This record gives sequence, structure tokens and C-alpha cells, in this order.
Amino acid sequence: MIRPEYQNIFTQVQVQGAPEYGMDNENNMAEERAFTPGFSSLAGWFGNAQIGPLYLGWTGLVSIATGLAWFVIVGLNMLAHVGWSIPEFLRQLFWLAQEPPSPEYGLQFPPLNDGGWFLIASFFLLISVMMWWVRSYQLAVMHKMGKHVAWAFLAAIWLFLVLGLFRPILMGSWSEAVPYGIFPHLDWTTAFSIRYGNLYYNPFHALSIVFLYGSVLLFAMHGATILAVTRFGGDRELEQIVDRGTASERAALFWRWTMGFNATMEGIHRWAWWFAVLTPITGGIGILLTGTVVDNWFLWAVEKNFAPAYDGAYGYEAFPGTGGVPATAVMEGR
Repeated sequence: MIRPEYQNIFTQVQVQGAPEYGMDNENNMAEERAFTPGFSSLAGWFGNAQIGPLYLGWTGLVSIATGLAWFVIVGLNMLAHVGWSIPEFLRQLFWLAQEPPSPEYGLQFPPLNDGGWFLIASFFLLISVMMWWVRSYQLAVMHKMGKHVAWAFLAAIWLFLVLGLFRPILMGSWSEAVPYGIFPHLDWTTAFSIRYGNLYYNPFHALSIVFLYGSVLLFAMHGATILAVTRFGGDRELEQIVDRGTASERAALFWRWTMGFNATMEGIHRWAWWFAVLTPITGGIGILLTGTVVDNWFLWAVEKNFAPAYDGAYGYEAFPGTGGVPATAVMEGR
């Protein structure tokens, strides 16, 4: 009889004992930990089954308070849009939006119901996100860790700031900010791409997609590899780095025989970190250049021989041998 193979992706062994409170160092972190630890079998399917305790600190409290203020302001405004009807709010939730101010206000503070609430909510969200970043940095300092998590989080914050702060200021109008809402922010993305001649021709957008897909591939490869060698202790990665055992050797052989080379147990995390971090960094650069430096990415791509010219499109004609030069330029001898 063939026995089913043990697959820990479905059947992780959960061990529960006394709650682990972690280290207590000279920072006296134990005094600020909150909540009594407990265990969750559901959480244990994906990671450690223990929930809590949680360390907040003053930065965590400020972040949660201001984040809650943003959530309440946006939620109440959306509820007002449907006449304070809870059933309608739930029915239209995916389509409701908190819109930025109208273009005529520029960078001024508009009336509350014409974008003022949006700016107030955005202020609270900015404070919340930045305080959470400070919290992540301080926790790394307390634990004498590297700041890798904080810098990775800051890369995501860069894109967040470009969309809601830096680019609207450079464009001279808060109306350029992204609305709050599920489908409305997706509609904004589509309209943004159409408005500036198809964002696919933005080279930084292309780089961002490369790093995004690359991150997916690297994380899937790494996650699958470690799960595949956990039966040999591969999940204890730090030990495998300094004292390679059969798990690390098998993983290295698999990828060396598959691709001709392999990353180390440490190196794969550097690869994954850089790919993930470069996704929002390059994406933010592309968004920041859109409308401020380049008004039409398709025309820019045609002029740089990055995209083909189509007859009559945006005033271009495909003259043989011109490489997509504007028809007016060809006729003027330029």
C-alpha cells in the first residue's frame, strides 16, 4: 500500500506550551507589553500559534489613534453619501469613495464637504503611517537588530507619499491625490494611465512590474524550497547558514542542478529583499515623473524608439525610416 506523503504545507505540527514572553533587556520592554498571550490553531496553520503579548509604546498608540481617526472620518463620510443608511452602505461599499478636493482649489484648504474632510483624513493617515515606521525602527534598535524591516517599510511609504503628497504638491493641486475607496481608487489608476498616454510605456512602471513579478517568483521558489526540506531541519535557517546540514545541501543541489547556480541560505533573503523594495521605489519614480516631466508616455516612447508609431495616432505617422518621428518634424526636415 502506498502511504500518502507527509506535506507540511497542509499538516504543520502545532506544539503548545507555556506562553513565550520573549527577551527582556535593559530597555524594560516588559512593562509596556499588552494583552495576555493565547493560542490559535488557525494562526498555527500559517505561523506560530501564539497570539500576544503586544508591545505598543507611545509610537504604536499614536499610530493606532490617528489611523482610527482616518478610518472613522472616511467611513462616516461614505455613510453620509448614502443618506446614513447602513444597508445601502453595505450594498455600495465597494463603490463608495472619499474624493480629494476639486481642481479649482489648488493647494488651498477647501470646504469640508468639497475635499476638506479628505485632507483632514489624509493628515491623520500620514501621521499614523509615519509613527508606525518610527515604531518599527525603534523596535529594531531595542532588539539590537538590523534596520532591514524599517527600510523596506520606508520603500512602501515612498510610493504612498508620492501618490498622496509629493506629486499633488508638484502638480499644484490636491485633486491629483488618489481617492479613498475600493473601486474608486482602481478607477483612478485606469484614468491616470489613459490621461498620460498609457502607463505601460513608462519605463519605471515596467521596472516596477519586473521587480513585482520577480518578487513573486523568488518568494515562491524560496518558500517552496524551505518547506520541501523542513523534514531535514531546513526551517531552522539560521543554523543552516552557519552549520550547513543535509537540508541546506539538498536545497543547494536542487537549484544548482536546476539552474546551474544557487543562492545561499542568506543570499536568497538579500535577493528577495531587494526585489521587493525596488518594486515601490521604481513605481514611485514613474508616478512622480508622470505629469510633472512627461505628459504623454506613448509619445515619449515613440520619440525614444521604445514604442512603434501608428498612422494618425497622436499626430504621428509611420514614415519609412523615420523611427516614429512626428509627421510635422519630418515635413520640416528635422
